[in-house]
Amino acid sequence: MGGSTVLPVIIFLPLVGALAIALVSDRRAEVFKPVAVAASSATGALTLWLMAAFDAGDSGYQFTQLTGWIDSAGISWHVGVDGISLFLVVLTGVLFPLAIVACDPPHDAKAYYVWLLVLQTGCLGVFLSLDLVLFFLFFEVVLIPMYFLIGSWGHDNRKYAATKFFLFTMLGSALMLVGMLTLALLTARHTGEAVTFNLLELAEDVGALPTITARWIFLSFLLAFAVKVPMFPVHTWLPDAHTEAPTAGSVILAGVMLKLGTYGLVRFGLYLFPEASRYFAPLLFTLGVIGILYGAVVATMQRDLKRLVAYSSVAHLGFIVLGVFSINTEGIEGGLLQMVNHGLSTGALFLLVGFIYERRHTRQISELIGLQKAAPVLAAVFTVVMLSSVGLPGLNGFVGEFLILAGAFVAHRWWAVVAAAGVIVAALYLLWAYQRVFHGTPDAANADTPDLNWREKLVMAPLVGLIVFLGVYPKPVIERMEPAVNALIEHMEAVEDFESPTVDDRPEGSFAELRSLIADHGDHEEEGH
Repeated sequence: MGGSTVLPVIIFLPLVGALAIALVSDRRAEVFKPVAVAASSATGALTLWLMAAFDAGDSGYQFTQLTGWIDSAGISWHVGVDGISLFLVVLTGVLFPLAIVACDPPHDAKAYYVWLLVLQTGCLGVFLSLDLVLFFLFFEVVLIPMYFLIGSWGHDNRKYAATKFFLFTMLGSALMLVGMLTLALLTARHTGEAVTFNLLELAEDVGALPTITARWIFLSFLLAFAVKVPMFPVHTWLPDAHTEAPTAGSVILAGVMLKLGTYGLVRFGLYLFPEASRYFAPLLFTLGVIGILYGAVVATMQRDLKRLVAYSSVAHLGFIVLGVFSINTEGIEGGLLQMVNHGLSTGALFLLVGFIYERRHTRQISELIGLQKAAPVLAAVFTVVMLSSVGLPGLNGFVGEFLILAGAFVAHRWWAVVAAAGVIVAALYLLWAYQRVFHGTPDAANADTPDLNWREKLVMAPLVGLIVFLGVYPKPVIERMEPAVNALIEHMEAVEDFESPTVDDRPEGSFAELRSLIADHGDHEEEGH
């Protein structure tokens, strides 16, 4: 194989752990979790090394590895990482070991840990693949372990939720496969070159297809990613899957798996179909804004605390779609940063809801009251995570939402104005839920609720630390994203007669004018006026 070997090791190390667990005798059940934690943590450590070794000034792919796989069909083993995928890889490396440590399965631990590790391999493969067929294979691999995690270790209605999740995502994937094959074959026909599924080579010939053909193929990719996000109106599988999934499944589903869709919109939607992305941007802006408001309003009405958090994901992911299809540096960076922020904040919320359920065996808000007096540390951690999800300045959620709204305002002003109302509604449903669950005088059932134990505190500490760090100092993340985002925008501008909107393009009342006024004011002060 040509190139670095670190990315294949990162991808397949969890799978090695899964195989090790599968080979261990059932009589040695006590080693299942330590092996799973070791394999997942070692993978996480490698992703942190990858982040440290990453060249922040390089806009291209790093640590790449390319070798022929099925040469006759133009399929290759091609992996690499750039600023767009780097922090999603790190997020995957961090969340999986925390979810494994935090939660123990009620039965059949061997299969549970095997499926979790296979799921980690699938997610990492999606973020690192630079060949369309390879991407599709990893994209499909993640369905199987999540289906079994929900169906075998979920709650009362788990089989229905698992089946619904599988059918929705499989339908979208089938259409993407058709679009992917059509893209490769028609591109080869129009260019006269050999068929290839290499992402970089296809991107070089992105203008070869007729416009209407490219738009139809884009729609096939879009539907697959929209289901995975999920975007309104193909979101209906998400609340059921989250509500019925075990705690670790909900954490991974919200924190990592939903990002497979938003990542796909950036990596394949914008990169392979610049004209179609711009053409359908108003539609996607509209669906994103509807998702923001719909998710927020429906979350306000929920009586189940876990279902409330699930619907909040629909709203947060609507913001990400808004940022991506602003097609400018601020919007796309904000969308990428919000993918990471949502993974941390919503993953932490699902962990905390799981801790509450383990103590009280209910998620009904009406049956939970006064937990702050019984479990003050749990309440304090929940407060920080909840405020980060609201978008409080100083915490991670604010930075991503600010960049998204800034980019969206430049691209489509009124959509951004309407979307900003979603921030207010988010504060409403989360603060109201917190007030009902944690405030008041606890009744007899809630008065003896245990506080977080040492293991749960150990799991929550890095999440809370990252939430605060990214809210105060997001520069290390943004400066590694920016070169790749700028390269993506330059690629889109080079393909067609299109110029990405920037803050300097706005006429009167724009950010540029505001900066000019501030500069003039500074000049006057220097002159002594």
